[in-house]
Amino acid sequence: MENLLPEILNITLLSLRVSGTAVLIGAFIGVPIGTVLGLTHFRGKKTLVYLIQLALRSIVNTFMGIPPVLVGLLVYLLLSTSGPLGQLGLIYTPTAMIVAQLIMVVPIIVGITMSAVGSVEKGVREKALSLGATGTQAAWMVLREARMGVLTGIIAAFGAAISEVGGIMIVGGDMRWVTRTLTTAIVYETGQGNFALAISLGIILLSVAFVINILLTILQLRGVKR
Repeated sequence: MENLLPEILNITLLSLRVSGTAVLIGAFIGVPIGTVLGLTHFRGKKTLVYLIQLALRSIVNTFMGIPPVLVGLLVYLLLSTSGPLGQLGLIYTPTAMIVAQLIMVVPIIVGITMSAVGSVEKGVREKALSLGATGTQAAWMVLREARMGVLTGIIAAFGAAISEVGGIMIVGGDMRWVTRTLTTAIVYETGQGNFALAISLGIILLSVAFVINILLTILQLRGVKR
């Protein structure tokens, strides 16, 4: 087991790097989009604006439950040597894994942010505007009020990313020391009959997810007290 410690450390750090990067980028993309969608009212039932809003929200809700293996397949077709972006040489790299997880986490963050903002939007925004705030300032105040819901979305996105296996295995290839993560390593070791090692990796995965979620929950609770 001692001989495996360096590789297990590499696997754990790669899992954190891939999932953490995907969620961080996803938050920068998803929170603003979710805020805009949450602030937007449906005006009329037959207008073009209403139909566009309905389509966007339906797309977000659909992609929140998209199968990871489908995402992996789409990214593979995009980045493979015969794909439109094949010349970038990203297939079977951590970058390809980040792209796959990013596609999965953005809809989660957008959807939960949209719901959180929409639940506090009306009263807070109207009060801010009545006090002379600009539209941007009012939107920022709404987002601050919805920050607990936004953080919940980020927590959910990280949980989905760190536990994902199908998509990253397709685009990463599960190569030792290069693209092997905790989840792909568990699948591999189980297939090899190394159940003790697979269980150990599972415990590490659960512990990592627990620690990260504890830290995010602490931030959440501190926000509630403010």
